[in-house]
Amino acid sequence: MLKRKKARPDKRHIRASILSAPHQDRKVYSVSSSITHAHAGTLIASYNVHKCVGVDQRFDPERIAAVIEEIGADVIALQEAAQRFGERNALLDFAQLERRHGLVSVRFPDNNGRQCWHGNVLLFRAAVVRDVHPLRLPGVEPRGALVVDMDLDVGPLRVVAAHLGLLRSSRARQAEAILTTVCARSERPTLLLGDLNEWRLSVRSSLHTFGPHFGPLGADLPTFPSRFPLFALDRILGNPQSLILGIEVHDTALSRVASDHLPIKARINVAGAASNFEAERGRMAA
Repeated sequence: MLKRKKARPDKRHIRASILSAPHQDRKVYSVSSSITHAHAGTLIASYNVHKCVGVDQRFDPERIAAVIEEIGADVIALQEAAQRFGERNALLDFAQLERRHGLVSVRFPDNNGRQCWHGNVLLFRAAVVRDVHPLRLPGVEPRGALVVDMDLDVGPLRVVAAHLGLLRSSRARQAEAILTTVCARSERPTLLLGDLNEWRLSVRSSLHTFGPHFGPLGADLPTFPSRFPLFALDRILGNPQSLILGIEVHDTALSRVASDHLPIKARINVAGAASNFEAERGRMAA
């Protein structure tokens, strides 16, 4: 079972991560080999689409859709996919995404059937959605997360799609709110992904809050700014950590101009992680 654990700083790990960062392949994190060569596993992605405005200041939803097609994910979380003020209407044509690319948007009834929750959208190709829980996150800015339970062909999965705030104090409270919600719900392999707006791994980092539960925190792959990535703001984390086979930045000529963030993607082993959870339940029941 996923129970709250107190985060304990590992200063040696933090120092090692900082010292080794310049020598790492900053586009790929992998357990065995690059995920571009790993055809096994489900492909998951996260992409802050910057309200469909590229680094050339052009509003171009079709260009964002083309990047989504490039990625080819089975499940993809989008951030900043809606207007921030007023009606907060979606900026992408989700019906067209479904027709052209087979991607269906998750809907939830308490949002008037809209697909966006504080700019967050979750798209999937083939799954049965069991539950959708829109989570309003605390903080100065209006922020939110989508907690979605779905059954894929390969097994059950929970996806937490989030966009954390710009202020460190807000991110700390938002991380706590996400953990409280996830730990209170029934157990299944869980992915936390999105623009977490945090690149530091220090004790004061909001990522440190997730450390006892989600990983790999060391997969600090820069995604921002897209033309010259320096900061690992976008993350894909798993519980258990073995859920994730590899993580990679989707860095193409198109993705470098379509948004100020690069997409990030991961191969995951849902079936293996689900088996581990079932075995753990059996041991606890014995």
